[in-house]
Amino acid sequence: MQRVLVTGSTGFIGWEVARVLAEEGMHPRLLVRRMQRGILVSSLDAEPVSGDLLSSSSLQRAVEGVDTVIHLAARASFEAWHYVKPSIVDGSLNLMDAAARAGVRCFVYSSSLLVYSEQKDPIDRNTPARPISDYGRAKIEAERLLQRKAEDAGMAFCAIRLPHVYGARDAVFETIRRGTLLIPGRGLNIYGHLHVRDAARVLVECARQRFEGTIPVADHEPTTWKAFFEVVKNYYPSFRKLALPAPLSVAGAFCLQTIAHLRGWQTLETPAGVRSWNLNLPVRKGLLWDELGIEPLYPTIHQGIPAVLDDCVAYRWIHPLHDHR
Repeated sequence: MQRVLVTGSTGFIGWEVARVLAEEGMHPRLLVRRMQRGILVSSLDAEPVSGDLLSSSSLQRAVEGVDTVIHLAARASFEAWHYVKPSIVDGSLNLMDAAARAGVRCFVYSSSLLVYSEQKDPIDRNTPARPISDYGRAKIEAERLLQRKAEDAGMAFCAIRLPHVYGARDAVFETIRRGTLLIPGRGLNIYGHLHVRDAARVLVECARQRFEGTIPVADHEPTTWKAFFEVVKNYYPSFRKLALPAPLSVAGAFCLQTIAHLRGWQTLETPAGVRSWNLNLPVRKGLLWDELGIEPLYPTIHQGIPAVLDDCVAYRWIHPLHDHR
């Protein structure tokens, strides 16, 4: 890697990717859509650049002189197709077109485990993608079209299907700090999890090695949401949660989604989000880690969650979905 552009750099995972690159002395270029959020990256040794995935001219300027793109920017919510398609599909293709014209050599795309439906066995390379939400369908469509355009341009391309990524800046831990967390279901389903630092390390390493292919990744121990929050409670005794039946959660999410859309807000509280939360989505141990030749810093939630709670002491965070300025 010589020069790297990171999109979504003021978001949860994108900020961590930018930080990893800055700490390595890469002085990354960071695409920032909302100027008031630029303060979030001002402390990093990086080059912020104003731009929007739906503005081709701003993207051409952003990729000028860039060798590698790590693409995370998107509408990160489980809403209907017409809400998620513009950024996830159209915006990603605009970025790929600009990257191809600029001679970018490597494109790393941050995808999601939500391209899968309910899984009894751990997910691997051969697990068919059958999304249950428009968010997952948009991710699949973006993967397919980006792969095709990268092949035409002779560009190395990979789509990394991330699991539940957790950290001090995410919406779950923001709620944990503020008060009671409502759980949409019993939490007995098994999920793949990954500390945000490890998610960032994976994406950066894929860029460094010019890894090619589409592959899921998670830490070394898929676990239930119930077990996840038991670890939180163990280290943070004041944590409170309330489990609601899944059908009631779907109905409540529908109401919250309607209110959010009437106000013009994005929201994670949607019926599709509740259904996605209750899927079984374990990932085979070592997948992608073995191919990259690295190990997670936090191989299980038992190491990752205490580290997150340590980070929570250091700052307060406004999640992009709750930043309505």
